[in-house]
Amino acid sequence: MSDTPASSSGYLGDPAVQAEWDERYGDRGRLWSGRPNGALVAEVASLTPGRVLDVGCGEGADAVWLARRGWEVTALDVSGVALDRAAGHARDAGVSVRWVHAGLVEAALPAGSFDLVSAQYPALLRTPDASAERALLEAVAPGGVLLLVHHAGMDSQHAHDSGFDPADYVWPAMVAASLTDDWAVEVDEVRPRVIPDGGAGAHHTDDLVFRARRLR
Repeated sequence: MSDTPASSSGYLGDPAVQAEWDERYGDRGRLWSGRPNGALVAEVASLTPGRVLDVGCGEGADAVWLARRGWEVTALDVSGVALDRAAGHARDAGVSVRWVHAGLVEAALPAGSFDLVSAQYPALLRTPDASAERALLEAVAPGGVLLLVHHAGMDSQHAHDSGFDPADYVWPAMVAASLTDDWAVEVDEVRPRVIPDGGAGAHHTDDLVFRARRLR
């Protein structure tokens, strides 16, 4: 495992996406609350620690929380600015995390490598070949769990004046539609969100929680 800020290595992914997220993080000293996501904490409580992939790890709150609880953490993000901050938080907490500076698809992680794949409010771009959906599913080991959490209702919103169009992104229903008989859905529900104290996204009040287990 490496505690080295991932931005010191080569980035794998779309440079425009990296630039967009680096700018978002660079505009604020801290973008998120610094606390682990509530749905993650609730859903992981019953799982035995193993290998976990944190997709879109941001400033590392989830990754650090998982590592403190005995998980072997690989944390991935497109933003080098975010990963530098995340690596600093991990050092301060005295935990080890493998940081990956890449998009999910471009990272080309070994198939079936993780006992848990966690994607909390991910901004995964939609493609005609469903590459992000496949990458999420393929990363899960037999017997492992995919946990996908998103803001409820965002997928049905209209395009914003800011340029955000929900139709451009992958939503839990799209991942669910990609499941085969090798999977069993364990949770698929909307529940009140554990709202963090500050940070972007704090205005969202409900989570869509999707959890599926790979049977074989």
